[in-house]
Amino acid sequence: MDFSKILTKWYLQNKRDLPWRNTVNPYYIWLSEIILQQTRVNQGLAYYEKFIVAFPTVFDLAKADENTILNLWQGLGYYSRARNLHFSAKYIVNERDGKFPATFKDLLKLKGVGDYTASAIASICYNEPCAVVDGNVYRVLARYYGIDIPINSTEGIKLFKKLAQDLIDTNDPATFNQAIMEFGAMQCKPKNPDCSICPFQNSCIAKEEKMVEILPIKDKKIKVTKRFFNYLVLISPMDRTLLNQRKQKGIWRNLYQFPLIETSKEIDISELIKMDELHKITNASNNDITLFNKKPIIHKLSHQHLSVNFWVINSDKEMENSISISDFDKYPVPILIHNFAEAYF
Repeated sequence: MDFSKILTKWYLQNKRDLPWRNTVNPYYIWLSEIILQQTRVNQGLAYYEKFIVAFPTVFDLAKADENTILNLWQGLGYYSRARNLHFSAKYIVNERDGKFPATFKDLLKLKGVGDYTASAIASICYNEPCAVVDGNVYRVLARYYGIDIPINSTEGIKLFKKLAQDLIDTNDPATFNQAIMEFGAMQCKPKNPDCSICPFQNSCIAKEEKMVEILPIKDKKIKVTKRFFNYLVLISPMDRTLLNQRKQKGIWRNLYQFPLIETSKEIDISELIKMDELHKITNASNNDITLFNKKPIIHKLSHQHLSVNFWVINSDKEMENSISISDFDKYPVPILIHNFAEAYF
């Protein structure tokens, strides 16, 4: 059986009509790949379209203000992708005269571009036979060949990359790479794939050995950290509020947020009112503070689960460095804070 030919035939009959499949412009392909990292296609599509309208060329992206980029990115999460995108655009413009890297090796020099993204761009734009290996590819290969080596182990990463590279159609690597990713996304899905319509149903080891729901295998997950955030939403008589920019490394760097008190556990209003951190920000009394959400809002990130309370504090004084609530949308904020503002302001 010719795995590549069967896969390509399936792809040509079943592929989705997506805008980045109608171009070999490396800027557009790079943009789509960065957006689609850890993002579903149906969510990423709208962001891709917004970005190519706002920044039709790498020169436009390079000269853009970071806040503008982060604002457009709002809701996608993993904001380091947006910062790396901006950094690399400036590198391409300033160090390469706007010429996009044209080989796998040179693409790896772009910040935020790893093996998978470099392989995708190199194969789609330059016909370089570099196999992509993402979550979809791991799943297809693990099931078809019945491989139970953990995909996130050193051995697994090397094995699956070599296998994908051995299978790639060297005459048309772009189509092969897109086909195997599409097959994993649409046919060989993580849960309850319809094996009865799969073109590989008679040769798939996972189907034969009833391991479809087991493969691929991952090593134990990284421990999730629980954190407790208390946002102080100060409101002045002139409808102004305070926002701070997160400068420290970690989640949401360079995004804006309300003054934050992080605690070791969930607290109530009596505990909040006793905290020195609160009195450094405001002299509000118990009567001035109300809890916006009836129960903590749980916001799940890849390795952190945040338990969040929004404390609304009505101030009778004007605040230094405050902003008008009407200007709130000009500031890039985490989606958690955006959702609060949509509901409250």
